[in-house]
Amino acid sequence: MGRVETDRPIRRKDRVITEEETLELLERGVYGVLATVGQDGQPYGVPLSYTVWNGSIYFHCALTGHKLDNLAFCPRASFTVVGKVQAVYEKDFSTYYESAVVFGVASKVEDKEEAVEALRRLAEKYLPEHMDKADGDIARSFSRTAVYKISMDQVTGKSKKPRPAR
Repeated sequence: MGRVETDRPIRRKDRVITEEETLELLERGVYGVLATVGQDGQPYGVPLSYTVWNGSIYFHCALTGHKLDNLAFCPRASFTVVGKVQAVYEKDFSTYYESAVVFGVASKVEDKEEAVEALRRLAEKYLPEHMDKADGDIARSFSRTAVYKISMDQVTGKSKKPRPAR
């Protein structure tokens, strides 16, 4: 995965973070927002738990639903993660923040081993203290669980941090 320039580059070049920093933010992020569009042109953003693995963003869901209808219509998606945020007042109202946006194509994971591994990684990320139960829970719910991945075709990250003291 390399950084790909989009048609709309980040306006504030001074806030761009490195690819390494962006990937680290994606790795440690808690939740992300998947953005899709439906046949009617209506955008839809939904918060998801996720994991980053094998150069993709993985998430799980039910076998049917709004986001899956949208992805069947148009598999192109964006995924946004916001990291540390702090409201501040420095001569005016502002916010320190860090964020990453991934653009890619979402697809259902058809390979059972890959899907199970993605579910294990989700369990490890969110409830590492219960990994002894993960395989049993995955096996029990697998027939009613869909696993999707989003390719990371374009990745951008930016942040606003405190200015160093002079």
